[in-house]
Amino acid sequence: MILFLALLFVATAIAGFCAFVIFWPLALVHLRDRHPEIGAKLGEGAFAKPSALWWLLGGRYRSDVRDPAFTGLATPARVALATIIGALTLAGLLWLLSEIVK
Repeated sequence: MILFLALLFVATAIAGFCAFVIFWPLALVHLRDRHPEIGAKLGEGAFAKPSALWWLLGGRYRSDVRDPAFTGLATPARVALATIIGALTLAGLLWLLSEIVK
């Protein structure tokens, strides 16, 4: 049962990844087109760049970019990224628990 729940968390992480792959590139294109100074700050390859992901996850986009259209794209990407991290963490913890309980 524990491994089944871990597998459900992996499925949740996959769903979060699908949402992230949709919203984060749209947000980056919005930055490139309407806020080039922020796009330059994040740099090339911001999709998988750790500093850009921490910028998104920390919610600093709200203070750096005062654009409701961008916030509408970045917030679902932030939720999806948090979902990925949380679900994989919980899946790993449940896997460890299943190894201990054996």
